[in-house]
Amino acid sequence: MQFGIFTVGDVTRDPVNKTTVTEHERIKNTITIARKVEEVGLDVFATGEHHNPPFVPSSPTTTLAYIAAQTENLILSTSTTLITTNDPVKIAEDYATLQHLADGRVDLMMGRGNTAPVYPWFGKDITQGINLAIENYHLLRRLWDEEVVNWEGKFRTPLQGFTAMPRPLDGVAPFVWHGSIRSPEIAEIAAYYGDGFFANNIFWPKEHYIRLINLYRQRYAHYGHGTPEQAIVGLGGQVFMRKNSQDAINEFRPYFNEAPVYGHGPSLEDFMEQTPLTVGSPEQVIERTLAFADYFGDYQRQLFLMDHAGLPLKTVLEQLDILGEEVVPVLRKEFAARRPAGIPDAPTHASLVAALADKEASV
Repeated sequence: MQFGIFTVGDVTRDPVNKTTVTEHERIKNTITIARKVEEVGLDVFATGEHHNPPFVPSSPTTTLAYIAAQTENLILSTSTTLITTNDPVKIAEDYATLQHLADGRVDLMMGRGNTAPVYPWFGKDITQGINLAIENYHLLRRLWDEEVVNWEGKFRTPLQGFTAMPRPLDGVAPFVWHGSIRSPEIAEIAAYYGDGFFANNIFWPKEHYIRLINLYRQRYAHYGHGTPEQAIVGLGGQVFMRKNSQDAINEFRPYFNEAPVYGHGPSLEDFMEQTPLTVGSPEQVIERTLAFADYFGDYQRQLFLMDHAGLPLKTVLEQLDILGEEVVPVLRKEFAARRPAGIPDAPTHASLVAALADKEASV
């Protein structure tokens, strides 16, 4: 099972000290956080893609390539890559390039994007969001999987005899997760291709995600990729920890109240009761996270949101120390002990290369 961090890259005023980092500081801090993720023994760093204030990560491949040059083992991912407003040709080429630069330590998460104004900025119609996502992803898969592509669709100019360059590293495209918080069509396309399905697991009660994940698992089996239990599932989550749970609540409350992701709504206590947000001791975070498998089944990737809402860099790094030293080692041990036989590990470039070799050997 993989553990890591996903960031939304917001530039938000610190409500305690009343200061706001510059865009330059926020971008550089993101690199520091990613390096810390590897240092404390986590597996994955994922960045969002946004093109609207107050978020700065508009160029994920640039950021991830810079991180790749400063890390050795960290898997680099996105959360998410906008399959609707990005051209599939550019996605195919950019992420294959990143694959080569990072020696295969790359996967990505596809998503529609939930910010309505972004669509017209890129010449797209939000009412066609689902259709764009489906058509663009079908094309992307062909660009990665086929040497020469002839293609015609509804939303972009046709391709005749086109080859996306560079080709994927070792002939294996980056593994794809599909992120969704409400769209069964996205769960369906993930299942059709045998890709992973990622639920961000920070906004809604568990019942909401149970429906989507169960649909994905059922359709994954329907398309012959394995049993429902063998489907590849990833979850998000959001935590803030101190040794004493009340200290954690007192410290995090002003940041929660200002958070662009979910502030200015329910109280912190109500939000913790209604969603997976966990603010408390490391033991409480362990207990809450272990319960995810009870609701959603055994899964392959757990990412935490920890660096938003104006939290100072020093605090974020402290949180990563706690996560890496006190929380994740216990989670690894407990999840492994509870894991039934036959549940696959999270895909990696090495495992995909090995699977391709086995497939070619059996032909």
